[in-house]
Amino acid sequence: MNVLFLTMGRITNINERGIYTDLIRKFRNEGHIVYVVTPYERMFKTNTALRVQDGINILGVRTLNIQKTNFIEKGIATLLIESQYKKAIRKYLNNIPFHLILYSTPPITFTSIIQKLKKRNPATSYLLLKDIFPQNAVDLEIFSTNSILYKIFRKKEKALYAVSDYIGCMSAANVRFLQLHNPELSREKIEINPNSIEIVDHNYHYTKEEVKKKYGLPLSIPILIYGGNLGKPQGIDFLIKVLSNHTRTDCFILIIGSGTEHHKLEQWFQINNPVNAKLLQGLPKLEYDALVAVCDIGLIFLDYRFTIPNYPSRLLSYLENKMPIIAATDKNTDIGTIAEENGYGYWCESINVEDFNKCIDKMVCQDGNISEMGERGYHYLLSHYSVEKSYDIIMKHFNVL
Repeated sequence: MNVLFLTMGRITNINERGIYTDLIRKFRNEGHIVYVVTPYERMFKTNTALRVQDGINILGVRTLNIQKTNFIEKGIATLLIESQYKKAIRKYLNNIPFHLILYSTPPITFTSIIQKLKKRNPATSYLLLKDIFPQNAVDLEIFSTNSILYKIFRKKEKALYAVSDYIGCMSAANVRFLQLHNPELSREKIEINPNSIEIVDHNYHYTKEEVKKKYGLPLSIPILIYGGNLGKPQGIDFLIKVLSNHTRTDCFILIIGSGTEHHKLEQWFQINNPVNAKLLQGLPKLEYDALVAVCDIGLIFLDYRFTIPNYPSRLLSYLENKMPIIAATDKNTDIGTIAEENGYGYWCESINVEDFNKCIDKMVCQDGNISEMGERGYHYLLSHYSVEKSYDIIMKHFNVL
């Protein structure tokens, strides 16, 4: 069947690993004809065009800058992208009868595209719910529920849910939150469809010692790694408190990433120059994967104020590399409780540094604990977070398995 995937994430190489590219390739490998609509931000100076890469049709649409830009341009770009996508689809894909329309949040502004495509020919619309906006902005005090912005975006959010035939949530906590705050939605359209990846065996052509020496990392003690976005959702102030209280010599903290709050961490490292922690700017995917593979414990941070149950996808790379996790988050996400219940991690609220240190104690100070928990996490990944699982969850609605 013909599958359309709408995304606001920039996809230029369909073979790069990621929760969306892995799923797209899975549909292709199962014999479906896949079309992807992705932004070509103006910073890259590329015009709207349709191309084919390894059997997948990619329609790149020239837009304003969405990532790595100021708040004003990002806001305008988000508002304009729906009309820009509609125009491009009309020009390049107008005669394609789509059977499945896949899309994720963010954004929440694809509603009229989906409505128009479903009116053109019968199609099943499936939302991969990765972000609950505008409530996440309210949690972080970007605006209030009384503001006109909240009311506008909340209306758009509800419209997107209404036009979706099915909504795949990342976890049970997400399902509960969605039902509680949107009681008008039919329970039959909401299901768990977690973040997932194509699980592969890594065959690196270098040793762990070589990689550690390259980045100036210790060779003989466990390395705790945080890799990913360094923005307001991650509660960087708490991470800085963790670093400020990190006086241990039996483990090392490595932080890799970029984002709006990166400058805070950079400033802290410049002032304190710690010997048991290191900050690296975001790395290319292959280099990052190689570095993750030599670490021992994965870290997840989320701001304690969140009422929405986030479920960061960076968990997957940790589990794939057989690393247990320590999750310091709000009380509403279930990423930490799932880890504890299944024996591959520990959780604490991202408000108390002592509790975080206790999590490190439990993991680092018990012989064999890290490797045993890492193995349990890897097997949980195989059972729950493989791209085959996500594909089957979607395809059961077509009775073609």
